[in-house]
Amino acid sequence: MGRGRVWLAVVASFATMVSSATAVDHPMAGDRLLLKDPGSPNQRRIKFRAAKDLAIDPSALGDPTTLGATLEVVGAAAGDGATGVLTLAPGFWTGLGTPPGAKGYRYLDTQRSVGVKKILLKSGTTGGTLVMNGGGEQWPYALTQPQGGPIDVRLAIGPDMLCGRFTVLATNGNGKVKGTMALAPADCTPPPPPLCGNATVEGTEECDDGDTESGDGCASDCTLEDTAALCAGVPSTAGTGLDSVRIASGLSNPVHVTAPRLDPNRVFITEQDGRIRIVQNGTLLPTSFLDIVPLASCCGERGLLSVAFHPDYENNGYFFVNYTNNAGDTVVARYTVSGNPNVADPDSALVLITITQDFSNHNGGQLAFGPDGYLYVGMGDGGSAGDPNERAQDPASLLGKMLRLDVDQAGPPWAAASNPFNDAGATLPLDEIWSSGWRNPWRFSFDRGTGDMYAGDVGQDVWEEISYEPAGSPGGLNYGWDVFEGDEHCFEGDDECATPEDFVMPVLEYSHGAGCSVTGGFVYRGCAMPDLAGTYFYSDFCSSFIRTFQGVLGGEAQNTADRTGDVAPGGGLSIGSISSFGEDARGELYITDLEDGEVFKIVPES
Repeated sequence: MGRGRVWLAVVASFATMVSSATAVDHPMAGDRLLLKDPGSPNQRRIKFRAAKDLAIDPSALGDPTTLGATLEVVGAAAGDGATGVLTLAPGFWTGLGTPPGAKGYRYLDTQRSVGVKKILLKSGTTGGTLVMNGGGEQWPYALTQPQGGPIDVRLAIGPDMLCGRFTVLATNGNGKVKGTMALAPADCTPPPPPLCGNATVEGTEECDDGDTESGDGCASDCTLEDTAALCAGVPSTAGTGLDSVRIASGLSNPVHVTAPRLDPNRVFITEQDGRIRIVQNGTLLPTSFLDIVPLASCCGERGLLSVAFHPDYENNGYFFVNYTNNAGDTVVARYTVSGNPNVADPDSALVLITITQDFSNHNGGQLAFGPDGYLYVGMGDGGSAGDPNERAQDPASLLGKMLRLDVDQAGPPWAAASNPFNDAGATLPLDEIWSSGWRNPWRFSFDRGTGDMYAGDVGQDVWEEISYEPAGSPGGLNYGWDVFEGDEHCFEGDDECATPEDFVMPVLEYSHGAGCSVTGGFVYRGCAMPDLAGTYFYSDFCSSFIRTFQGVLGGEAQNTADRTGDVAPGGGLSIGSISSFGEDARGELYITDLEDGEVFKIVPES
């Protein structure tokens, strides 16, 4: 059995009452520490127990019914959980025995106002006992990764400090940490706080390049100045072994994950019914960033389908959403963040474009800013089956197209001036079109390393495909639907089937024997796994495989691999109905499970 130490420090909550007292350390052993965080804050749990320990003597401690107490639980490594200092008010404490306090004290808060429900501090002939449990939404310790260092827990009564530390964790990952049989530490000295300038990102630091000078991408306070320092101080792991951890659960049909380019401590999750949620430093915030449920029709293939943050979001606060309105049409609108960085201004909407849809399916729905600073909008062919209205090949329709908008212009029309068919409004709606021949581009992305575009285009009867557009393309390309399905498979027997060279064929296809609806992903350019750089991840909504390839040569995807088993989270969890991949500010990747309402992060193999 592994042994470690848990560290529990008691600090006075009323400093003025104990300022003249001398702090006394009471190092103790710990029998058990259990932390759970399945991904939803209301399911978090904390349990701690230390029994028959002579260091635990309530008669030698202050009276919490008068002094109150504080409690802190903190992991030592970068990215580990932390509660901050939690105040345990005197009114929740009662004395045990006669007179009260003769046998110890009990803390009871059934509402868990700070996440702690019960603490029992009790004397005994062979040593005292300290038991603690709690959890729920108010318990702030989040498990976003396997904990990398000892877990410290601090509780305070008067000048006395009971302390321990778990350094060996028998269970560590997938939302659960368990340590047992911890040895008593030598003393109760707390670990040093995160140090900006030590070349290691710790706590909520956005970067740490080893100095405290501004102007080099990482500011003197370890906040990001530009994307050049996104990986500064972030630990990395060699090799290509993968795992995944759940970061959120209890969501309503998650369909998209993203983040502003200089915000590594938050990810924004789009819920199909019309909300955008925030996970901040591992905690799913209870209040939505944006709630447009009354405006969006849901569900099936409709709803709020994506969000994209302006490249200069840090200064202008603009972000853009793609949703299906109550008439069933596609709306692209701009919103602005409020004075609260975690809440958008719901009254700031500016509708850029509304596009009439023929049917309820094939809405596309993806928004993404390209490396050129323009906003790309993926549009499906209008729906039904087989593109009955021939929208994808119709140059006078915005359906079945990739659009390219200049959202920094003064106002409509929003078409980028350099679009291939832009003729200054003479033949609208051609001006917005960047490319054509799309059936339902469900998740496209730009490789942040090269600027190349990758898109999953959902197939009809037999073939699913991944298409590719290299950076620097002048636009105007035709990706083939509904002349072709997949790679040169003639769909309707049109004359154009004789000239496949006039169309752009996919770099990868697979048949409906392997799935039924492709989910496009991202090229990995994150900080944590540098050996995976350049690897494109994609999936299928029906079969939920996770596959990769690396590079495109001669119009074909290279180095294909199946990573389904590698990414499987284990611990009784699974990833299914994969509706989207996502990417955070640092380029780390996420997976959304639509039906189970969960989001997972791809991490190095543990």
